[in-house]
Amino acid sequence: MSDPLDLYPFLSGQRKDAKDEQAALLESVRRKAAHSVEVKQRFFEDNAEALIACARDVAACYRDGGRMFTMGNGGSSCDAAHLAVEFQHPVTAGRPALPAMNLTMDVPMCTAVSNDVGFRHIFVRQLQAHARKGDVLVGFSTSGNSDNLMEAYVKAKELGMLRVGFAGGDGGDMLRSGLLDHCLVVETDSIHRTQEVHVACYHILWDLVHTILADDRGRIGSGAAASAVQSQTPSSDAALGAAPAKGTAS
Repeated sequence: MSDPLDLYPFLSGQRKDAKDEQAALLESVRRKAAHSVEVKQRFFEDNAEALIACARDVAACYRDGGRMFTMGNGGSSCDAAHLAVEFQHPVTAGRPALPAMNLTMDVPMCTAVSNDVGFRHIFVRQLQAHARKGDVLVGFSTSGNSDNLMEAYVKAKELGMLRVGFAGGDGGDMLRSGLLDHCLVVETDSIHRTQEVHVACYHILWDLVHTILADDRGRIGSGAAASAVQSQTPSSDAALGAAPAKGTAS
């Protein structure tokens, strides 16, 4: 076992050697980068077909006029926001904007529900207000055990929504519950590596969905899906991809 004084030299009044510290930091970068690559390669080797199957189902939802709702906590809420932006604001020319709403974006709504009925209900209440049969719900959790996500998946099943999850570790409740149609699990205990794979995974998912919908581009985004956006409340219009006014910065 390492001597605590070796790990924290200031405890004994010593100072770190600058060259030794630089070498240790460089080795840390190398190891973390190599581990990140290793985890990504293993995940996609094991889950490529599952990812394609998920993309086909998400594309089918959009083809039928459905919309996407995303959710997560902490860093995973950032992934939920990122995924919603990817679908609302495609960066590749020729790909239509598709309706996607991040359920963590409305701070007054989340805090009101948390204060009045409990944090586990913050996503359920929003699904009750906005979601319908044929929509898709995507959740992110590095443990797979977030109570508010699981409550939302129960409601999503009742509503007839497609249910997709990105998890880490052993998949937790997201995998074991049987509530999800697709659960993509990054089998590592590292939260950082899990989130890094999630980013790569949903970027590929976005690309696959658009590839599958290539023959529908004249209709998707300007037909059924667009009318679905217009039927939302004003605050949700912005959330689901309403175009910014001409001349505004994005």
